This record gives sequence, structure tokens and C-alpha cells, in this order.
Amino acid sequence: MNTIQKYVFSSFFTAFMLAWLVLSFVITIGLMVKIAQLMIQGLPAHTIGVFMLIGFPEMLSLTIPLALLVSALLVFSRLSADSEIAAMRACGINLLSVMKYPILFAIACTALGFYINNEIVPRAHEARYTLKNNVSVDVGLELLEPGRMIDDFEKVKLFFARKEGNWLYDILAFDYATEGVTREIKAEKALVSTNGTDIVLDMYKVRIDPIDVQRPGAAMADRLRHVIPNAMHTRAYARNERDLRFWELRDYIDQLHYTPPKNQKPERVEELLSAARTQYSKRLMQACACFCFVLIGVPLGIKTHRKESTIGMAVSLVVALSYYLLMLFVDSNRELAFVYPHLLIWLPVLACFGLAAYLIPKNL
Repeated sequence: MNTIQKYVFSSFFTAFMLAWLVLSFVITIGLMVKIAQLMIQGLPAHTIGVFMLIGFPEMLSLTIPLALLVSALLVFSRLSADSEIAAMRACGINLLSVMKYPILFAIACTALGFYINNEIVPRAHEARYTLKNNVSVDVGLELLEPGRMIDDFEKVKLFFARKEGNWLYDILAFDYATEGVTREIKAEKALVSTNGTDIVLDMYKVRIDPIDVQRPGAAMADRLRHVIPNAMHTRAYARNERDLRFWELRDYIDQLHYTPPKNQKPERVEELLSAARTQYSKRLMQACACFCFVLIGVPLGIKTHRKESTIGMAVSLVVALSYYLLMLFVDSNRELAFVYPHLLIWLPVLACFGLAAYLIPKNL
């Protein structure tokens, strides 16, 4: 590594570390707000610690590519603004040699991203949803949140406007326990308690519609006890394609393709196969973001040399939003096999390579 390459790469690496720390702090704010809410609601310290740890890998898969993009734009725009790029050209230095070590560092980050996305993030995803399913066992009724429809219980959906201690107010419940009938239950207030794994609601000023199958129509009662059976039991989490590590996902795709389950309709098998293939491509595409962002960040930084910080951050935002919004749009339609989402999800990568192929020769 000669003096110029060492100088450029040291500036790039310093900017990368600073950008990564800032981005990590910004993203962590949302996580801290959620953790504060859980602490107020009585979540045990051990569970809070686990919640923090399993959120870290997904944060890395986002902050590392963004930090690379920001550092490439800011460092090379500063070099351009200080006429150092022009001086290098005048001395006959090929800018590809200056880009060499930032690009090699981006390739190393791509390999790291591949490992994180395929080995660590799936485990964290499974751990988070397993924790969500089991957390009610740890903290009981403290996690009943007002203002949202609670659908974590089997055959019952519950909503209440506010909560004071063990009293719930303005309650709306939908009971699906009787086959073919949905009972709507409204109450002014209810005292909530537990009986083993059951949740017991002693409700006051109650309206039920219908009262039962044989007696259609609404009924009123001053007081009614409603039991949500087995609401506090530990529920097993059903794994999906997001929880599978690299080789598990490959085996799952091969199984769906060559030996599809006989208990599934062919249309459903196609949807599952499309979702699994899209998840596989998404992980690779997310890892490639590191390389793509440096590849286009360097020439864009050289072009946007005026007011480097403002323009550099604006360009970073546009590039990153375009990349990830298109990825999220395709991923949201991952079960639509007829549009080949596992191929469409590579469009941001192709767009980055096309943009780099246009910009790099113009800025050499």
C-alpha cells in the first residue's frame, strides 16, 4: 500500500467507523424506546437483555452498508473539493488504484454481511418471535396493552381503551370458541385475573351478540364472567423461511421443488417455494449492498464536490432509500410466483452496477 492509497483508505476507514457509530445510535433510539416501554410494563431484566441482543444483528445488516455509502461519498467529495483528485490525475495516478482498498474493504464487509444475514439474523429472528410467544408466561397480565387489538390468544381477540391496575375499561372482545359463530362482547369495565393458565374477565355492564347459537340477537347483563382458556400457556413458535440458516434454506427449497408435501395444495406449494427463493435472494442482495454502495459512492462523491456534507448526505439518502424500498416492495410480494420476485429483487443490484459502469469511466 503506497502513501496515497494509505492516506485515502485511512480517511475512508475513519469516516466509516464514525458513520457506523452515528447510524447505530440513531437506529438504537427506536429500540431503546421499545425497551423503556417493556421496563415500565414489568418485563424482567433478563428478558430485556435478550431482547436487546437479538435486535443487534439486524441492525448490523443495515448500518454497515449505509456507513460504507456515507463514508465513500464524504471522503471522495472532500478529496474532490480540496482538488486532491485533480492533483492525482495531474500526477498520472489512476483513480482505480485509489479506489482499490475501499473496494476490497467493501468486499470483506459483503462476506461479513453474507454470514450475518444467513447465520445470525435467522437465529435472532426465531429467538425474537419465540420470546414474543413465551413472554406472557414471564410477566403475566402486565403486557396487556391498551389501545390495540390483542390477537395473541386462541379463538379470542381483545381490545380495551385504558387500563388501571387490573381494571380494563371500554372493552371489546370477539369470541370464536363456538364454531360458525362470532360473539361480540362489549363491557364498560372488567377486573382481569388468572386461574392457572386461564385469563378470567369479570365484566360489568355487558352486551353480548349473539348470546348463543340457539338464541340469536343481543343480550344485556350487569355482570358476566368470561374465561379465556389456556391464554398463559407457553406456545411453540412455527418456523418459516426467515428462521432458516443458509443450508437449511437450501434444503427447504429443494424439498419444496422436488418432494412437495402432499398435504398442501399445488398453489400453496408454489407460494411457499416463491417465498423461500425470494428470502434466499434477499439475503444475498442485502450482503451485496456493501459492495454496491462503495462502487457507486466513490464516483458520486467525486461528482458532488460542492457543499460536500449536505449533498453527500442527500445523495446517500436517495441511493439507500431507492435500494431498500425496492427490496421491501418485492419482498412484500414474495409469494406471487408468477412475477418471479426472487429475480426482481436483484434489480437494485443491477441498477447500482449499471450506474457504476456509467460513472466510474467518466471520473477516472
